[in-house]
Amino acid sequence: MSGFSNVIHLFSKPGVDVKAKGVVKIYKTGAIEVVALRNLTISIDAGEMRAIVGASGSGKTTFLNLVGGIDFPNAGEIIVGGVNVPKLPMKQLVEYRRTMVGFVFQFFNLIPTLTALENVELPMIIANKYKNERRDRAMKLLELVGLSERAKHKPGELSGGEQQRVAIATALANDPALILADEPTGELDTKTSREIVKLFKEIVGKTGKTMIIVTHDVSIAMAADRISRIQDGEIISTITPAELAPLEVHPEAGREQIITNLKQQLQMIMEEIEKLDRDYKAGKIDTDTFTSRYMELRKRRDEIERELSKYTLI
Repeated sequence: MSGFSNVIHLFSKPGVDVKAKGVVKIYKTGAIEVVALRNLTISIDAGEMRAIVGASGSGKTTFLNLVGGIDFPNAGEIIVGGVNVPKLPMKQLVEYRRTMVGFVFQFFNLIPTLTALENVELPMIIANKYKNERRDRAMKLLELVGLSERAKHKPGELSGGEQQRVAIATALANDPALILADEPTGELDTKTSREIVKLFKEIVGKTGKTMIIVTHDVSIAMAADRISRIQDGEIISTITPAELAPLEVHPEAGREQIITNLKQQLQMIMEEIEKLDRDYKAGKIDTDTFTSRYMELRKRRDEIERELSKYTLI
């Protein structure tokens, strides 16, 4: 799929270590405070591929945004390659985002009116690279991800897997030391997801770059060097894939059906909780009824999430 042997010279920036120390992040909406991260501490080696797993709302994306310099903590340190990112002056922070970090998102984030080649060029335009230099590099990056023949196609003319490969090439445009991937296979089928994982492994292995990948997908997490689980804004464990208890205890088809059923049950409970909240606010039910029913639904939700965690890495 990729042409690494021909383009390895495109990468000269080695990976960097990433350390978070006592990180706290609080979001405020009026009088309401939501603690997204609480005393989060983690250490990721240079050149490592680290998976971050956890339930929705556990703080995974918030952590990536802080490491990427998109958001800022209320307390604690985010140190990348020896630099405390939140303390950088704005000019240096902009430069850090442009040249040190490459982002890969679930929904590709490509400009629909630009071709694949132009999308890959865009970060280099922003970084003031010369036209000939950026055009040549963009073509070689598309070759790397196996899409040199699709360079003139726009995102709408590409499959989901092809769009994600363009997004990966775009993330690599400015030779970042650190690649941050947020649910990068969330919109892809199983076969394409495996291809993307293989590409990620190849990139990290051949270039020595550091990669942090947020995922619910067991196969993605198992491809990482280490897996860190986040819960309620804290890293609660870090293990190697070999230490992860076997999850493939059912035939694939049966396992997928179990996951689907559990997710459907979870969705129904969340909808019930939302309706309960609306009814209470509208005065349709009293406080005792609301409290009793809410605690019952919450208990069922927690039980299903625990069961689901046996088959996925939520």
